[in-house]
Amino acid sequence: MFKSIKLSPTELQPTVVIHVEGQQLHARAGQTLATALLAAGIVPFRKTAVSGAPRAPLCLMGACFDCIVEVDGAQNVQSCMVEVREGMQVRLPSGARRVEAAA
Repeated sequence: MFKSIKLSPTELQPTVVIHVEGQQLHARAGQTLATALLAAGIVPFRKTAVSGAPRAPLCLMGACFDCIVEVDGAQNVQSCMVEVREGMQVRLPSGARRVEAAA
């Protein structure tokens, strides 16, 4: 489904560890979160609030919003627009977003 370009060892970026639904995942620094999830075989990224239909990245350039996930507690993050970083915590949403109580 999704295949990375083969790079020489000198072209490879260092590996970072991110956490997806509590599981460790290794990704390359500079890689977008969407491509890291796709390369790891994580599909779908979310399920819609109305029908529960599965969604995964479509455009990979920030236009479609089908790749939204939760990153470090922030909801509705477009994973195709964010680079992975060491220790990143990712949740795959299902249904409507959580509404936080006003402080």
